[in-house]
Amino acid sequence: MNNNLIKPELLAPAGDMDRLKAAIKYGADAVYLGGTVFGMRAAPANFDKEQLREAVDYAHQRGIKVYLTCNVLPRSNEIEFLPEFFENAVKTNVDALIISDMGVLEYAKKYAPGIEIHISTQTGIVNYAAANAFYNLGAKRIVTARELSMKEIRMLRKNIPADMDIECFVHGAMCVSFSGRCLISNYLVNRDANKGECAQPCRWKYSLMEETRPGQYFPVYEGDGGTYILNSKDMCMIDHIPQMIKAGITSFKIEGRAKSEYYVAVVTNAYRKAIDGYFGNPSDDYVPEQWILDEMRKVSYRDYCTGFFFGDPSEDANVSYKGGYNREWDVVAVVDRYENGIVYCTQRNRFFVDEELEVMPVGKKPFAVKAVNLKNADGERIESTNHAMMKFSFECDIPIESETILRKERKEKSRVII
Repeated sequence: MNNNLIKPELLAPAGDMDRLKAAIKYGADAVYLGGTVFGMRAAPANFDKEQLREAVDYAHQRGIKVYLTCNVLPRSNEIEFLPEFFENAVKTNVDALIISDMGVLEYAKKYAPGIEIHISTQTGIVNYAAANAFYNLGAKRIVTARELSMKEIRMLRKNIPADMDIECFVHGAMCVSFSGRCLISNYLVNRDANKGECAQPCRWKYSLMEETRPGQYFPVYEGDGGTYILNSKDMCMIDHIPQMIKAGITSFKIEGRAKSEYYVAVVTNAYRKAIDGYFGNPSDDYVPEQWILDEMRKVSYRDYCTGFFFGDPSEDANVSYKGGYNREWDVVAVVDRYENGIVYCTQRNRFFVDEELEVMPVGKKPFAVKAVNLKNADGERIESTNHAMMKFSFECDIPIESETILRKERKEKSRVII
């Protein structure tokens, strides 16, 4: 192996405690999360003061770092609340603060002087001069603008201090605006995208109307599902691990603090196996095993692309002309325990006796089992798990660990409008 290669950190999102535990269980080296204020995701539950302390303690006991977001662009009437926010970050012992605003950076240095500073992608860093300026201001890491190519990241790495980290988004939803700076939501529904309240109007269906013909709508692009001229594809870089490592990216960031616990588990697990697989057999031609690549389509996802990593997306603009998500698999249960050849579970979605289910073990290839001799909590035979969160069991000759996810492939693939 090239001794100069640095194994990148795998950084996973944590919208709440359950998702934080899933990220850690499935192989994250670090998680990023938000408090109840100053974070760029207002929709997830996030973490209040006590929950943040609990989250940091839980992660640190397992050797995992926690990065706290403070990457909104606060207005003047909000500045007075920053000192308390940073003082609490110190008390809870978070490992880093993710910041985008220069004034917020100054407050962080004053009120949380011992905590690492990571400069958010919201800052829009696209050159080494800006990176070096932030380094001189005390930043340990930059999260690059998503508009940078692999070539530009390599140039950045060569022209910044060796001990400065480069963090890049490698998977998840993308935004049509520059580094997430968008005003569409503000204009249409008065929800500020730069304060974590984006309504994602870029995902909506649009038409043109000529002013002398009110009420006559003309599609910009006509398709079966409608017209989605601003709807960006999702990023997926899992089959480009060698290029990202050699470019000098030191932290692989998964987008998705608003995504489900299942999504976090699957994507984190896949990237963990892909990174470890490369370092087990480093090669420019390395591609993860097919089952790892297949995992990317067992979550809800928009059509995938590689963003700007391999040049400007001028040919198709990385726009998905279909609304909603591809959804090809459903979580049907979570295992409570395994005893004497019986799997005891809690239901998440309906399935039928003798149906084939897929078991998703941590860090291992999924495998299939059949739901034989399906019974309810009273030990009575049943034909299906048709009650939400019901307890049930079935026979299985393969031991399955508690908290393992069971899922089922949909017979008919669908796109879900969310």
